[in-house]
Amino acid sequence: MPALVIVAHGSHLNPDSSTPTYDHADTLRAAGGFDEVATGFWKEEPHFREVLRTVDSEEAYVVPLFISEGYFTEQVIPRELRLDFEVEQWDSDGTSADYTTLTPADLDKTVHYCGPVGTHDAMTDVIVRRAESVTGDSDVGDGFGLAVVGHGTKRNENSAKAIRYHTERIRERDRFDEVQNLYMDEDPEVDDVTDFFESDDVVVVPLFVADGYHTQEDIPEDMGLTDDYRTGWETPTEVDDTRVWYAGAVGTEPLMADVVLERAVDAGADADDAVKRVREETRAANAD
Repeated sequence: MPALVIVAHGSHLNPDSSTPTYDHADTLRAAGGFDEVATGFWKEEPHFREVLRTVDSEEAYVVPLFISEGYFTEQVIPRELRLDFEVEQWDSDGTSADYTTLTPADLDKTVHYCGPVGTHDAMTDVIVRRAESVTGDSDVGDGFGLAVVGHGTKRNENSAKAIRYHTERIRERDRFDEVQNLYMDEDPEVDDVTDFFESDDVVVVPLFVADGYHTQEDIPEDMGLTDDYRTGWETPTEVDDTRVWYAGAVGTEPLMADVVLERAVDAGADADDAVKRVREETRAANAD
């Protein structure tokens, strides 16, 4: 069987940055479907350029644990993996990257290079599951607003595209009374979250892979959950007569492992049984 390789950013400064990557890898390793499950990072070891050498399999499915298509998924990762990749091979509009099959310049391996987890349709389910997890209500929606929060940046229009894409998909389900996309660095800004909702209860889900500076410091303070992130905040916290349920990074949700698997399956991996096992396990964990 082939290998599954999860590649993520990692951090020299935040030791928790890689925790979700390791957690999801452990879940997928236990679920089976692949001979090996490996992890590689930009800012930690093993590095992108070395990770394919850590697996024995001659075939590997590489899944980027990134939210949007852009600089890392289109340039950095393919370059470091020594893949002769052109973004046109994905034929994507910014949210529809699928996969391409290539051979590294320095290794005799077949690599199925997949689009990022953040633009996969299954990510919509993870965002909703995150709302269920923070409220403790598997039926949450009626009487609630939902804010999907992204970084946003003028340097990469795809950064906001992923946020808008999932916001619209959730809105079409007609589950929550209101669904809005908000950003840190562009309008509409998360600082003014309560201005965009009439609901008494609003769940805020940041579309980030890991909890770090932005999700644990910037966003809580910007929304008025706390004056100092070091003192923490209540869940929910009342802000301007609205109860704000802050969920933290979507990438920490156990169901994210399902999205990684879905990417590999879409690229041809024979892992349908593993998908079922992961969904059952994460559903049970959510119920607990």
